[in-house]
Amino acid sequence: MAAYDAICFDLDSTLCEPTQDAATLLESAFDRAGCEQFCTPAELRAAVPHLPTAETDREFYEHLFTEVAQRAGAAPDLAPTLASEYLAVQDPTAVRFRPGAKAALEHARGRSRVGLITNGGRKTQTQKLRALGIADAFDVQVFTEPSAGILPKPNAAPFERALAELEVAPDAAIHIGDSLHADIAGANAMGIDSAWLDTGRDDGPSEHVPTYELASLEAFETIV
Repeated sequence: MAAYDAICFDLDSTLCEPTQDAATLLESAFDRAGCEQFCTPAELRAAVPHLPTAETDREFYEHLFTEVAQRAGAAPDLAPTLASEYLAVQDPTAVRFRPGAKAALEHARGRSRVGLITNGGRKTQTQKLRALGIADAFDVQVFTEPSAGILPKPNAAPFERALAELEVAPDAAIHIGDSLHADIAGANAMGIDSAWLDTGRDDGPSEHVPTYELASLEAFETIV
């Protein structure tokens, strides 16, 4: 067990998970768009690391559906409509804590300063935090804001912003997240200890090695 001056968490798929079924949500978006479904939720996730930076949620989903359409040999001009319909059926407040997440956050708050570093815009992510009742649970919250120079993880900017506001050196901090590409790679590059939450997704091989691996946040208290 290690002592840290700051403990930072990712939000999506780390502290919380959606209550809307991913497959049903995607199917509904294609139905509303009036086109044949050409991708799965897993294929959407696989495309995320390859997308250009987006300024808004809508732009993110336009990039996402453009990428998966091209991979599937479908018409990329369907992307704007699919993005609109996906956002229309997606409810940011339909979230719940992942197993052990609420207790892990409370444990962290009792031991050090706590930060949130999330690859999502302030408006959408704040709705999730409020739905979970943890909007005031963090000493600092860092959202993706490209216009302010805060690019999504694994870019160094969100980690730098969090550490600066927490007034903590990289070697005195740990970041917990579910993405080897975004969370673990970003933290490792900054010299921050990292804990990877293995959610059972098959994201393929990765060269990014976390300091710790967790099968669930119920094991969080064993590392800090």
